[in-house]
Amino acid sequence: MTDRSRRRTRAVFLAIGLLLATVSCVRIGMGRGASSSSRALPAGVEAISLLGDTLRTFPLSAAVRTRYETQLADAKRAYDRTPTNADSIVWYARRLAYLGRLREAIAVYTRGIELYPNDPWMYRHRGHRYISVREFDNAIRDLEHAWKLVEGKPDIVEPDGQPNAANTPIGTLHSNIDYHLALAYYLKGDYARALPVYRRELDTAKNDDRRVSIGHWYYMSLRRLGRDTDAATVVAPFSRNMNVVENGVYHNLVLMYKGVVSSDSVLAIGPSGEMSVTDATAAYGLANWHYINGRRELAERTWRRIIAGGQWGAFGFIAAETELARMRR
Repeated sequence: MTDRSRRRTRAVFLAIGLLLATVSCVRIGMGRGASSSSRALPAGVEAISLLGDTLRTFPLSAAVRTRYETQLADAKRAYDRTPTNADSIVWYARRLAYLGRLREAIAVYTRGIELYPNDPWMYRHRGHRYISVREFDNAIRDLEHAWKLVEGKPDIVEPDGQPNAANTPIGTLHSNIDYHLALAYYLKGDYARALPVYRRELDTAKNDDRRVSIGHWYYMSLRRLGRDTDAATVVAPFSRNMNVVENGVYHNLVLMYKGVVSSDSVLAIGPSGEMSVTDATAAYGLANWHYINGRRELAERTWRRIIAGGQWGAFGFIAAETELARMRR
């Protein structure tokens, strides 16, 4: 799809949204988002973890924080100039979220939904950030609604907020809705509900980055359901020589599941225990692999190590949180 075609398709989405703005059935997202996110939190707290911890700011390096703040300032200027422009709304909220200002981002998306109740991008991104603040039911409602809005329509490449080494986006609107929707099901422990979404995404993936990322979560869901043969079938096509640009961690994990690489090669943590976002992802996959293979104590130790690593915005961290929270029940 050319840039011109993508712009035309997006314009169709926005026109439909404005036309139907008064239809009550599509305004459900605004109400549930506003009511859930308005619950009282201590000052400066973005969320309460599933373990009862207060989550405040993302652990960003000085250089990364400076870059993100510069990007946010640019996005804010565009938003101030055109506060009803859908792209300005989405990018302003995305830049807020990169800095860990999640509640502000959710509020901006909610305003976007008021203006464009049929714009799937608003629901896709707000659903993502509901996962970040541990509101999985809200995430599922947003992402299921986003899928209804795009089902049967042309897919659109999603621009990266932080471009990869090849400066080539690997995700699309459809794939990012699917990825986050299935993840929300997974975090709820509803593995069976995640499976058809993973299957759909794997069948439509157009690049190896998408294949290895979805293959990782698909494999883990199947193993949690005791479907070991099906899980092995999912990772069977994966090999060392795949063209993976940014999802190297997922690539290594699926190769580990397949038995091509050892568990020792998947994760390397700094001497003081610090973790990056990708470290948290690798550590969760490794811990889960130990868990489903009967090494429960080792899995629990690794999940606790992820929590100690501090990357609370990472999906691997959130997944580790869910595991430890279930152990407390």
